[in-house]
Amino acid sequence: FQLLTARNDLALLKQLVDFTIRTDFPHLGAPSTATYLEWLREICRSTAEMIVHWQRVGFVHGVMNTDNMSILGLTIDYGPYGWLENYDPKWTPNTTDGDMRRYCYGKQPQIAYWNVVQLANALFPLINAIKPVQAVVQEFHQYYLIGWQNMMANKLGLESFNGEADAALVNELLEILTLVETDMTWFYRLLASLDLRQDFKDLTPIMTALMPCYYVPEQLVQEYWLRLQAWMQLYQQRVQTAGITEQARSELMNRTNPKYVLRNYLAQQAIDKAEAGDFSQIATLLEVLRKPYDAQAEHEVYAAKRPDWARERPGCSMLSCSS
Repeated sequence: FQLLTARNDLALLKQLVDFTIRTDFPHLGAPSTATYLEWLREICRSTAEMIVHWQRVGFVHGVMNTDNMSILGLTIDYGPYGWLENYDPKWTPNTTDGDMRRYCYGKQPQIAYWNVVQLANALFPLINAIKPVQAVVQEFHQYYLIGWQNMMANKLGLESFNGEADAALVNELLEILTLVETDMTWFYRLLASLDLRQDFKDLTPIMTALMPCYYVPEQLVQEYWLRLQAWMQLYQQRVQTAGITEQARSELMNRTNPKYVLRNYLAQQAIDKAEAGDFSQIATLLEVLRKPYDAQAEHEVYAAKRPDWARERPGCSMLSCSS
């Protein structure tokens, strides 16, 4: 769409837009100015929803150029993508983005919005009304915010997001996760199994339950544990006030937070074996990832944290666009 507008080929632009709406968005009705606006609104909504899910599971696309974004709200163009190992909003799997970090995990929502704006600019000649286009595009923020809040609540086993109190709870947790190298996937799964009916004035149950999610034990100083303990007590109060049972909390968390993700080192191991003629790990990974929320005791090894040898190894940490 951008290419045709840049070439000022508006007749072909309209033909492409109308064909796309009739083919993939027939529920919007016959193409018209009003339909174009409604189509743009749906793209804003589905894109925001997609990014919410990326953030939920720790997926980082790596190259969110506009030509790598789908109007269908799908993840496409698998270049240097990856999943967060330790929670780091600045992490990118793309070596060519290592300095600017334009497409890092934490910036994916704002880049998605920027891309939607570029699409709106491309469609503008067909609509030719600034205020309606601007109003529709601005809705992206609301779609994303509501989706992200509900998603974060569910990650903590809460059925809904409760305003400023939950905003403070979530923001403090996300800050705590950056203090030491904490495996994001493991953290939420372990948190789901931690019984909140315990007395958290004692640090022992917290330390015992969460220790497996940390990469560098030497980072776990007393100051860190005390801050986590204070957060855990607030979280405990929130869950108790909501009247959520431990079983319901755990089940919701485990439906929201995957146990298995396509960790970068696992993908590289499968590639290495395939290059040697053994495709068995590709088949196994595919089977495991079809049920990412299930326990799958026989495949526990595929839930393991990133090993130390994979920290800096090419293919296991970052990739280039030409990899």
